Amino acid sequence: MIYLRLIWSYLKIGFFGFGGGYAMLALIENEIVTPGWITEQMFTDIVAISQMTPGPIGINSATYIGYVAPGASSAALSSPIFGLLGSLLCTLVVVLPSFILVRYAGHYISRHRNSVALKGVFSGLRPVVIGLIASAALILMNEENFGSPPPDVTKSIVLAAVALGLTLFTKIHPILLIIASGIIGYLIF
Repeated sequence: MIYLRLIWSYLKIGFFGFGGGYAMLALIENEIVTPGWITEQMFTDIVAISQMTPGPIGINSATYIGYVAPGASSAALSSPIFGLLGSLLCTLVVVLPSFILVRYAGHYISRHRNSVALKGVFSGLRPVVIGLIASAALILMNEENFGSPPPDVTKSIVLAAVALGLTLFTKIHPILLIIASGIIGYLIF
């Protein structure tokens, strides 16, 4: 059943997605796009929308994927009720491992924060998290985000560079910059 497969996928994402939302992207893509619940284009759209909505990317994507996956797996499950159930399950399941780890490991970590072994574990996790975030950047450098013909790639790079420059050197509010970039992107592409 699709719900059990979603629960299993999001338990894995929740338990092994160290380093936050961007570090989880490679795992989310592998667990969700590979079975065919969503397309690569939908995945990149989810990432973009998750950045514009409040909340962590992992939870936002779990909510959305939980909504669309039942309908994508079977036409009989295309009702919004099945989508809402999937959203609720995926959202709860993706936060459950973090809740359990914080609840039970937090006390241990605070009591042994000067332990050499614990410091070694956290030192070992840092490069892994950096690698996972770099992996997320590579995942998002695809045809759906940049287009295939070279002129589209050039336009995307110029738009990104202008947005970065405006962010760094002006006091334009980020929300206005996101809206303006979306409008400009719509007009250009």
